[in-house]
Amino acid sequence: KQRVAIARALVNDPAILLADEPTGNLDTRSSEEIMDIFETLNNDGVTIVMVTHERDIAQHTRRAVVFRDGEIISDNPVQNRIIRGGMKT
Repeated sequence: KQRVAIARALVNDPAILLADEPTGNLDTRSSEEIMDIFETLNNDGVTIVMVTHERDIAQHTRRAVVFRDGEIISDNPVQNRIIRGGMKT
């Protein structure tokens, strides 16, 4: 269902993709596949705004904005970012 939802969102070739817990309820392998798709899209110029509670998934992003009680408590580049193939930068 997650892949179908992502495919449906991509049909119109959006400049921005909003993803709310895109890897929720997925196994690790499927989650990594979704993150690979997002990385490819981002490298192709699509802006992706993703909400996640999973730190390992957040490590795939370039920037992390952390909210608590509706307030931004941090906004920083991701350190030790996971990129394709499981490598870190």
